[in-house]
Amino acid sequence: MATPEKAAAVAELKELFSNSNAAVLTEYRGLTVAKLMELRRSLGENAEYAVVKNTLTAIAAREAGVKGLNLDDLQGPSAVAFITGEPVEAAKNLRDFAKANPQLIIKSGFFGDSPLNAADIEKLADLESREVLLSKVAGAAKGALSKAASLFQAPMSKTVRTAEALRAKVEEQGGESAA
Repeated sequence: MATPEKAAAVAELKELFSNSNAAVLTEYRGLTVAKLMELRRSLGENAEYAVVKNTLTAIAAREAGVKGLNLDDLQGPSAVAFITGEPVEAAKNLRDFAKANPQLIIKSGFFGDSPLNAADIEKLADLESREVLLSKVAGAAKGALSKAASLFQAPMSKTVRTAEALRAKVEEQGGESAA
């Protein structure tokens, strides 16, 4: 039978999994407490980094219905970044911290119901932020609308230029023929 402490830990992890739209499983062997605090701060408000017990994490993931997490990676000293906000930002922060601190190893994770391996998380970190991507889409849409507007105005402006050229030609000929 589980102890009350373990049951409480499983319940807390289950809630973290349920409230997260993504999570990244890491190994932190060799990182000091100060470095772990630095990592937690770097992740920001939309992610929570928690050192976890492997068996309790596996139980909590199953109970929460998490389908994308590779439970085989729950070996050694593990910690999970539970991401409630923008996964790209958290992935970038984890990648940058791992580059500066090689003791942090990014193992795997999930986004929605999709599993992510370390290479997938690296690709996610290489994406631009949501705001940048949205502004690029808006800029492309504005460019397409401007192009369409100029195409619609082209026949009118061509007609005006033709009429003006005809008027100028008539004036040049001395007004002999009527327009």
